[in-house]
Amino acid sequence: MNISFFKPAQKIVFFSLFLSFISCGNPTNKKTSSEQNEAKPIKSAQKINAGSVLPFFEHWNLILGDGSNVGDATDLNHEDFFYTTKEDTTPWVVFKAPNAGDTHGTSNNTRTELAQTKKWSAMTQAKLSATLKVMNVSATGDERVAASHSVVVGQIHSADGHENEPLKIFYKKFPGHSKGSVFWHYEINTAGEDNAGRWDFSTAVWGNDFSVVGEDATTPPAEPTEGIALGEEFSYTIEVDKGLMHLTFSSDGHETKSFTKNLIQSEYPTKADIPQQTQALFFPIGQDGVERENAYADEGLFFKLGSYNQTNGKSPEVNMNWCSGAETHGGDIQKQYADGNYAEVWFKTASIYVSEAAISNKGYFIKND
Repeated sequence: MNISFFKPAQKIVFFSLFLSFISCGNPTNKKTSSEQNEAKPIKSAQKINAGSVLPFFEHWNLILGDGSNVGDATDLNHEDFFYTTKEDTTPWVVFKAPNAGDTHGTSNNTRTELAQTKKWSAMTQAKLSATLKVMNVSATGDERVAASHSVVVGQIHSADGHENEPLKIFYKKFPGHSKGSVFWHYEINTAGEDNAGRWDFSTAVWGNDFSVVGEDATTPPAEPTEGIALGEEFSYTIEVDKGLMHLTFSSDGHETKSFTKNLIQSEYPTKADIPQQTQALFFPIGQDGVERENAYADEGLFFKLGSYNQTNGKSPEVNMNWCSGAETHGGDIQKQYADGNYAEVWFKTASIYVSEAAISNKGYFIKND
């Protein structure tokens, strides 16, 4: 019998096993642009139950932008990070994360993000769908750094082994551009015990992929010809079945895009298989590993959804892919919100399905930190 949701007999507290991409060194407050992003939050005076908009919170734990794990968010309204609002008559759930503050686990980046409380196998069926719009990405950041001005709005994460991420869905918009890009990443499940050589491969949906950056710290690249604006709705569907990950992206006025990725048989088991994009982006920072042949076949996986801000104040001198050198006001959240140095994502709908056969026999994760 297939079931859409899991109801554990006891209260389960989720251990969110996040890896930082790589240590980013010391914070810096270098500001590369003062321009504000166009779309701004509209809070409603009327409190709406988050569970009435996204009716599945009992199957997730919520991490807030201050690093705290608040568990079930069904009835939560937090004015700084997570709240409900209405635009006209449409209710939304808002996920907001500053460029800097207390982070969760070992991550260098803040997030307000849901994580499933139970893991599942890639060999059978699991599905996550969502309709959302990105309202803000960081107003500052070094334009040469690929992660600047971006936010992750959906993920598949591994709970085992290196705890890597077979999927991250990004939105990114440079200051001064009217359109941003949507792209997705596959992170290799690195062969061997050393995970330092892990890397991502980026695929464009609308606009550019992760690798398109500015020529210098203050000059962005050309605006994408096909892109998504702040405040423009789009949807994604992630479906895993028999080891294959199927992705579908749709938005009014844009071509629907579909992709398939094998999660149980690697495309990158030797150095000769590593793509040119990876060689250009990751080899210079020493990330040149190969993937285990069976990829994520032996690991439990779980979905994540929300606003995982990819822009931070760490020094680009240490890592030119992930350390943005953005404005953080020393971690002062309200000052960051006041001048556009945060990521904000609104979700209108979301649904999850996991077959009973997909459940890993390793069961629930337990929070132990």
